[in-house]
Amino acid sequence: MGILDFLSKQFIDVIDWTEQPGDLAIRYPAQDREIQNGAQLTVREGQKAFFYNEGKIADVFEPGLHTLDTSNLPILTALLNWDKGFASPFKSDLYFFTTREQAGLKWGTAQPITVRDAEFGPLRIRAFGSYSFRLDNIAVFAAKLMGTLEKLTVTDVEPQLRGAIATALASGLGGGSTAFIDLAADQAALSERLKAAVAPAFEAWGLTCCTFFVESLSLPDNVQEYLDKASSMRVVGDLDRYVKFQTADAIGIAAAQSGGVAGIGAGAAAGLAIGQSMAGGLGQGGGGAASAGEDPYATIQKLHGLLVAGAITQEEFDGKKAALLAKIG
Repeated sequence: MGILDFLSKQFIDVIDWTEQPGDLAIRYPAQDREIQNGAQLTVREGQKAFFYNEGKIADVFEPGLHTLDTSNLPILTALLNWDKGFASPFKSDLYFFTTREQAGLKWGTAQPITVRDAEFGPLRIRAFGSYSFRLDNIAVFAAKLMGTLEKLTVTDVEPQLRGAIATALASGLGGGSTAFIDLAADQAALSERLKAAVAPAFEAWGLTCCTFFVESLSLPDNVQEYLDKASSMRVVGDLDRYVKFQTADAIGIAAAQSGGVAGIGAGAAAGLAIGQSMAGGLGQGGGGAASAGEDPYATIQKLHGLLVAGAITQEEFDGKKAALLAKIG
């Protein structure tokens, strides 16, 4: 050890920690773990300082200015068998911990979670939101996460926290009785249920989950597309009124185009054809079967009109056509 290192150890008498965003804890970098007796220790609001001797907590300091001597280091003094007049440097590990709330953290489902929905059956749901936490039981946090590390940040512990959140989501969403379409209205209550579900895992690491918010719930794109189609059909409701609306709309569009009267006739004819096909091919509860006394070939022709108009898919047309031809055979 050089003379400068020796001298620097003798004048370490002001100890504090200015934390940066995301910092959780540090081990104070004292040379050879030696701290001067009589040193000034500053613990800021939202911090705590822990002295360790041989791996065990000796003394704890709350926010304030402290002079390190035998009077306010009673446990460490007893462990090291100090005399009251002892004035030499003492060896000890000093750790600073922040108790501030770590806010604005994000969580999300890496993969959709499969749940049994009360209305739609099995569904794959994606969820995203935010949460916050703070150190609560520092002794547990230090033993399970900090250990002998020089520094620990939010980034270091987030993977474990997200894993706990993912597990809570699987049980919280899967065990709920609320249908997916009602979850948005129940989002505040869902957030509280999930916060309660993640709390035990956080507590096991000496942390407290302060806030937990569900900000969005969604379905895979293909499932959402079918849900939108079903919603559209429910909105349409009265097919007769829908056909009249479509016909009137077609007349307005055709009148504004260069076709003039011919366009009006074409638009009206198209609207009537679609309406008749929907009423005849889809309105008799048979999933596209012909109504009593109706020519199956005529029904197939109407269904083909729906296909051309884009009202039904090729798959739906093929299925209904096969069902009608089977009745003829």
